[in-house]
Amino acid sequence: MHRILLLSIAAGLFAAAGIAQQNPVGPAGRGGRGIAIKGGDECPPGTTLVRVGTCQAPEFPPPSIVDYRPSSSLVVDERPVPRAKFPVVDIHSHTGPTPATIASLVAQMDALNIRVLNNLSGGSGEALAQRVRYIKSTKYADRFTVFANGLSQFRGVAPGYGPKAAAQLEADVKSGAIGLKIFKETGMDTTKADGTRLAINDPELSPIWETAARLNIPVIIHTAEPAEFFKPLDMHNERWLELALFSGRRRYLVPVSFETLTAERDDLFRKNPKTRFISAHFGWHANDLGRASRLLDAHPNVTLELAAILYDLGRQPRAAHDFFTKYQDRVLFGKDTYAPEEFPYYWRVLETKDEYFDYYRDYHAFWKLYGIDLPDVVLRKVYYQNAQRIAPGLLNR
Repeated sequence: MHRILLLSIAAGLFAAAGIAQQNPVGPAGRGGRGIAIKGGDECPPGTTLVRVGTCQAPEFPPPSIVDYRPSSSLVVDERPVPRAKFPVVDIHSHTGPTPATIASLVAQMDALNIRVLNNLSGGSGEALAQRVRYIKSTKYADRFTVFANGLSQFRGVAPGYGPKAAAQLEADVKSGAIGLKIFKETGMDTTKADGTRLAINDPELSPIWETAARLNIPVIIHTAEPAEFFKPLDMHNERWLELALFSGRRRYLVPVSFETLTAERDDLFRKNPKTRFISAHFGWHANDLGRASRLLDAHPNVTLELAAILYDLGRQPRAAHDFFTKYQDRVLFGKDTYAPEEFPYYWRVLETKDEYFDYYRDYHAFWKLYGIDLPDVVLRKVYYQNAQRIAPGLLNR
């Protein structure tokens, strides 16, 4: 009797104060009602965990994943870095100079402290030779380099392709290419003349890797895509928005798996120990630094470059700091998309210990970034020294 009376008084006080009561066990829905779940179960769609064992729907319609942009109330030190501390070799770009762009391009590079921009889309044959001739004709010949892209970019491979592609690579290097770029389609989408998928470790390609080793040039290889691209597009996929925006990234719709592609890549590395490989985009293992470590430990001929994976490094600053310190001779700087306003995010992550700052593309990462605070000796290696060692053509021009 006393319990009922106390509950009635409490209810009256809540009502007088204008505070809605919440039923901790009841149907999910609007108005603050809750629903009970068992330990380990997920909340039903449209609800979130508010107490142990209790989920609840918000009283108001929630914003979409696209529209929700909360302003952080966290007050922390900020150290924006508009210019890299040391000169930078961007080993992974798809931009090169033209007569119309070279002056503005060099001015942007100078402001950012990018010393060399390496164009991975150099082409092959006469197209590549023309690019190199133009660069050499300018007063900025030491600021731009190109990688070759292979005979027919590996389409239509059939018996006899390998020696022809190797000969083309040798010609492209004589024309001025300082390396070879393997695009992501090779191994994932590209088919051979007989219609089957071309695996990156196909024996027909062996003369190419042997020639690269003999010519002392690196091969940068983009294998697969982020592992999440190969998983279903559901509410558990942290790349949901990106996959919803770009249909071509939905690799879960194709028959080849992430593990198959990376296994073929690792087999290629193992079978060609004299060839220097650069695994683009951190091998898509920046979200799993333990696996990235195992890749480097198993293959001394491999280095990593960090294009388009900053969002993974910046969300694990302590682990990333330790990884870069341990493997300071095995990581190159790369950006991929040339966008001057985006480079300072890389400088800030690599050079500072700033906390909880925005990434530049919401669809890549809805989380915040942290600086990994690399020491100068490591920064110099990542920014330019490792590139000079891995790609000797940067110096021999």
